[in-house]
Parts: sequence; C-alpha cells; structure tokens
Amino acid sequence: MLYFDHNATHPVSAAARSAWLEAVERQIGNPSSPHRVGARADAALTAAREQLAARLGCGAGEIVWTSGATEGNNAVLYHAARSTDGEAWISAIEHPSTIAAVQRYFPQRHRLIPVNGGGVVDLDWLADRLKQARPGIVAIMAANNETGVLQPWREAAALCREKGVPFFSDAAQWVGKRASAGLGECDYMSGCAHKYGGPQGVGFIKCPNRLHPLIVGGPQEDGRRAGTENVAGVLAAVAALEERETALIATDPAGRLGWRTAFENQLTRELPGTRILGTGADRLWNTVSAVLPELPDCRQRWVVKLDKLGVAVSTGSACATGQEETSHVLTAMGLGPAEASRVLRFSSGWETTEADWQRLIEGLRRAFAEGTDRRRSA
Repeated sequence: MLYFDHNATHPVSAAARSAWLEAVERQIGNPSSPHRVGARADAALTAAREQLAARLGCGAGEIVWTSGATEGNNAVLYHAARSTDGEAWISAIEHPSTIAAVQRYFPQRHRLIPVNGGGVVDLDWLADRLKQARPGIVAIMAANNETGVLQPWREAAALCREKGVPFFSDAAQWVGKRASAGLGECDYMSGCAHKYGGPQGVGFIKCPNRLHPLIVGGPQEDGRRAGTENVAGVLAAVAALEERETALIATDPAGRLGWRTAFENQLTRELPGTRILGTGADRLWNTVSAVLPELPDCRQRWVVKLDKLGVAVSTGSACATGQEETSHVLTAMGLGPAEASRVLRFSSGWETTEADWQRLIEGLRRAFAEGTDRRRSA
C-alpha cells in the first residue's frame, strides 16, 4: 500500500520503536510508587519532560503528559472555561476537538476568527477585535491538518500578549515537521506523538503550573491530570521528536518541498481542472490539498478508486457515506459542497521518497482514466 495519509497517523519511527521496547523492559514501575523501581520510572519521566521542554523553550514544570492532542485541547479549554467569564475566540479552521470543546465548555460565549481564501487566519480581524474586547482565551492552530497551511501563531500570540489575553495553539501538525523552538512561548499549546512517528495514545500540553484538571482521581502530573503516566509511550514520543528535530537540521527541507511542488505541477497539468488549495500561503512540506476533477459516481469517488489501486489518501468530505458533510475548513475557505466533495488530502511522511510521489501521480492518472472511460461508456 502506498501510504499518503501521514497527517492522520505517521507510522512509528525506528527511534520510537527502540525506545518503547527498552522502556517496557527496563521501566516497569509505576512512577507514583514509593519503591526504587517506581523512582526509576519517575526519573525517566522527568528526564523526558526536561528534554521536551528544552525543545519547546519552556519550563519542565509546564509540561503535562496526555493521551493525545484531543485530550490536550479539551483540557486547556476546560481550564479556560473554569478560569474566566470571557469568550473563547478560535479560528474557523480549528481541529474538531477544539471546536467541540469550545461548544461544550463555552456555550453561548464563543466566536470564530475568519480566514482568507488561502486558509490563513485574519490577523487584522483579531487585532481590531482585541481593541474592542478582551476574550478569555484565543485559540489558533499552528498548522492546519487538512490543507497544511501554516498559521501566524507567533504574531497572534504577540497580539494577545499585548492585551493580556491567554493564547493557545494546537501544534499537533507542526511538531515533528517544523522546528519546535518557540512554541513554549504560547501560554498553552498541545501536541501528539503519532503525528510525527511516535506511538498513538501519547501527547502533551504546555500550560501554567496551575490547571483545573479535566481528568480527576489522582495526584499525577502535579494534580493537573490524574492517571498513571504512559512511561514507555512518553519515552518513545520524545525519542521520535529528537529524531525528527535532528533530521530537520541534518537534511534539506527544501528538497522535500521540491518533491511536493513537482507533484502539484504535474497533477494540475495531467488532470485538467485540478486546483491546489492554499497555494498563496506557506504550507507544510508534506501536505497537498487539491480539488480534483469530478468523477461520475460519488460512491466510486477518488478516495475509493485510489484505495482499490493500493493508494491510501484522505478526503475532506463524507461523500461515500451518503450523507454529504462539507468540511468546516473548506467552508471557511469559501468552497461549496460540490467542490468540497472532490477534495483529497495527500500527506507524506519522513520515510516517503521522491519515487513515492511519482507513484502517487501514476495512481491518480490511472483513477482519472478509469473514471473518464466510465463516463464515456455511460
């Protein structure tokens, strides 16, 4: 199977696998236990916390381990709702876990920050509104999971800092693909390991030392998140991040970006009518979101045809379910249901090669040819 759905889950890296196997053999204790075995596990957890904090640029005491970004986003917004009577302002393209959390914890007191046609948050809107009102929290993701468009989180954080407004960034898609340095300057941020080659079920948030716990029932994480920590998962997550951060320095990201650009050029040339989303904005080197030509049968749409050809990609619409649900990200960018139903997301990983991008083109070309032949024979 040719795998181009790394934004959903990146396969576990060699470094993460090795760290996990070593941890489950050597770090068998509960970090909260009072004996030496537990103390060793706690020490390993502390070292990992310090290592991650150094990457982000924050204090080790500001790191809380979670089960992933969905829990992290909920935890941050639950805390914010308990800490303020103000509104939550979030970008219109946030991950569903952020949107759903805001709807639950900030009912009747939240608003969406608009984006432009390229999928970039409108900083002018934010700056203007901050002159008029003081929200309880502002949430803008670092990089969009559907389009790969990078968001101006640094600039937004600076605007919020000037007004004394807490700023939160979901950095799940940023971490492991871009340098993590500076993310610790956000008041709150979240990340998860399986987006960059760590194991599933492990994540983290950067937050203040005081946090209203979303999960209660134990003193773990200094009372900010109850439950026995996943020591092996945490060590694997940090090992994978170190592997990725080293690769960002040792390799030339422009080369991988060149593969993506060449793919986009060939795609629009060979499949007339294709449109690449977010072309006017900076995007992650691994992500392409494209509106593809229409195929005659929605039930046999692009993602299904490609899957049958051994190519795994993602789609921004639930067309095949018979219940068309346009992605809120695409809607915010101005796409209608017809266009949104033909959007595919191609997301590569660190092990993806230039030849893989070419094989993806070949699969798309074949799916397009089969769809065209079917239209002619109908």
